[in-house]
Amino acid sequence: MTPSSFSPTYFVRAEAVPGYHPANHVGTLNRRIVGRENVGATQLEVIHGTIERGKGALPHAHPGIEQVCYVLEGRALAEVNGESCELGPGDCCFFPADAMHVFTVVSDEPVKLLVIYSPPYEESADRVIRPA
Repeated sequence: MTPSSFSPTYFVRAEAVPGYHPANHVGTLNRRIVGRENVGATQLEVIHGTIERGKGALPHAHPGIEQVCYVLEGRALAEVNGESCELGPGDCCFFPADAMHVFTVVSDEPVKLLVIYSPPYEESADRVIRPA
């Protein structure tokens, strides 16, 4: 893709997207690479995340929102509904809607991953459930 053919409507460069620190996560920098605000997506959103060693998502769930995490680099332990699995590059996990889950980096290097939400999460406080 040449610079002249790049269209911000359909094509996104992750490094050009502002980062943010998501609620209920520690040591995490996310970039919403596909969402309502940049490409107009209304049925899903895709996040590029970088999580520091030993950090990650605290226990939580998303009401009515399915989530997929696809690991690009590093290793992490994913836990959902009492099951756990260590994931590495090329592995993914699925968190069903309303399922309490945890995601923790276990490698010495940070984890880089893609996170897909459907419908979009959009970091809305009413779209997360924390344990009592």
